[in-house]
Amino acid sequence: MRELHPDVRVGLSLARELRNRIAEMRERTDAIVARRPSPSGLVIPEVDATGRLRDLYLAPGTCARFGNQELAAEIVAAIAESTEDARRQYNIAMNDPENLPRPLSEIMRQWRGRSDGQPPNFGETEQ
Repeated sequence: MRELHPDVRVGLSLARELRNRIAEMRERTDAIVARRPSPSGLVIPEVDATGRLRDLYLAPGTCARFGNQELAAEIVAAIAESTEDARRQYNIAMNDPENLPRPLSEIMRQWRGRSDGQPPNFGETEQ
């Protein structure tokens, strides 16, 4: 069996690292959920990071307490507030310096300076 060229091994290693980073970002995004109550506190929606409504809680008696227009306004206000909160959480999660991975260019510069010729494995075991 022929040995892979070092640049090919580096390319495969980079591709694996990018897949891992994308999966990690998706996990962080999927964990973001916002639940902000309406002005009256009787309506609580659950909104994810993409702004999708995942659940809606109406306190007992809410429909009887409000008319159609008022209930719709309560629901829309709560969803808007929850969407804004989810957007804030997303921005924090994606821009937090502690969550930012080491730049690939820095890793590659360090690798090119080594003498052993082994491609970087980014802390992952080869499969």
